[in-house]
Amino acid sequence: MDYRTLGATGTKVSELCFGTWRFGRKTGGVLETDETEAHELLDAFADRGGNFIDTANVYGNPNGMSEDWIGNWLETRDREDFVIASKVYFGFDPDNPNGSGLSRTHIRNQIEGTLDRLGTDYLDLYYIHRWDEETPIEETLSTLTGLVEDGKVNYLGASTMAAWQLTKALWKSEVNDYARFDVTQPLFHAAYYEDVADYLDVCADQDIAVCPYSPLAGGFLTGKYERADPDDPKSVRAPDGSRGSFDERFEKFYLSARGWTVLEEIRAIAEEVDATPAQVALRWLMDQSRFTCIPIVGARTVGQLDENVGAAEVDLSEDQHDRITQARYDEDGNIIKTGQ
Repeated sequence: MDYRTLGATGTKVSELCFGTWRFGRKTGGVLETDETEAHELLDAFADRGGNFIDTANVYGNPNGMSEDWIGNWLETRDREDFVIASKVYFGFDPDNPNGSGLSRTHIRNQIEGTLDRLGTDYLDLYYIHRWDEETPIEETLSTLTGLVEDGKVNYLGASTMAAWQLTKALWKSEVNDYARFDVTQPLFHAAYYEDVADYLDVCADQDIAVCPYSPLAGGFLTGKYERADPDDPKSVRAPDGSRGSFDERFEKFYLSARGWTVLEEIRAIAEEVDATPAQVALRWLMDQSRFTCIPIVGARTVGQLDENVGAAEVDLSEDQHDRITQARYDEDGNIIKTGQ
């Protein structure tokens, strides 16, 4: 993989980021990735040139397991070779009334735990995992700025918020001389663009890097699912063991008339360029021209990871890229609004 500058920062990251939300996670009683598998995946990612790793304090069961496993893996590696991102917001300790959110108390408590589990003195990137309606953004930003000044965090990021919230945070940083958000992490994939268009406009204007989570729509855009009923976009044939076969959220979040239309175009282009649908869907994101776009992939096997990394070798023409973009619209030029 090649390397790209992360937005307006001076840090270079691999073209894909490896997401570790599956480490230690159980979905429908199914353990998605154990520690041995996690280390095999991290080894494979690093061996293929990957240096950008994403986690969060609440990933794994119990909370913190993903960070623990990454920390164990880093003991055999040179920490300086990797760009490590983690997050703060969600409840870590349910018995603590200050155990969630973006207050000064919670952020300071959580950064220490995160650094300890990762076995490092600093994070390259620290995201707020969500917007906190109960804490003034000034308190959050001033606390995060303190972490940057103390050398515990290099850059700040924001995951999943409204465009106005991101704009407000950037303005508060400007007028108060706080460190600003240099990276965002929205839900964003080929079938889900207009829904976050205003947010992405802010990122483009402010030279903020975009690291989409779920870039393959929970696996839907890999092409392994088939529509079971042409009149019902929620009806799907899912391979055994796939997310669609056991995750109740799959239907709600990723199955839609728009999704099937986009997938059909992605499949056609994959045939043209001798690539897989997953590689084409990732390349479409990587080729965003208005902002640096680093998709976060969450492969469950080394084979899946190799397929994802293969997106770095795919070339899409401008016409092919536009065809995927236009697949989200009906014949009258209106966005297909059913679902996402």
